[in-house]
Amino acid sequence: MKKLVIYFSHTGENYMSDGIRNIDKGNTEIVAEKIAAKTGADLFKVETIKDYPYDYYECCAEAKKELQSQARPELKRYLTDISQYDTIYIGYPIWYGTFPMALASTLERLDFTDKTVKPFATNEGSGLGNSVSDIKRLCQNAIVLDGLSIHGSDASISDNLLDSWL
Repeated sequence: MKKLVIYFSHTGENYMSDGIRNIDKGNTEIVAEKIAAKTGADLFKVETIKDYPYDYYECCAEAKKELQSQARPELKRYLTDISQYDTIYIGYPIWYGTFPMALASTLERLDFTDKTVKPFATNEGSGLGNSVSDIKRLCQNAIVLDGLSIHGSDASISDNLLDSWL
């Protein structure tokens, strides 16, 4: 069976260990690509029709609003079938203690019965928050393993951490 990495990542202004700065490639995307390279997994990037704001504080406000309303942002494309995969890595930044609602727009549409799910999250110190329990709720009948928390500032140098977790 095959492996798949489903991920959401954000570019623009991000909070990093040295403060807010612009990034051209999202931290979660960097980690997702590393996992795919190490495991031979396919990649599926979750992308919203409406881009999240470039400005860090505006993006935070939008993320908070979506979480509070349990919004399901419309996506550019939807993953419809994961039957060919046995292991699915799910990656995301931590926004207000969990994954962005854009990821929920994809996950709740899929049948995770008997799939092994391995969550991973980028953050600057908040850890996994409630994201693993939220994934268990959306990925019903999956075997959800322990998640991996990675400091976004360390995404590009996370190989040893990933090797241990994988």
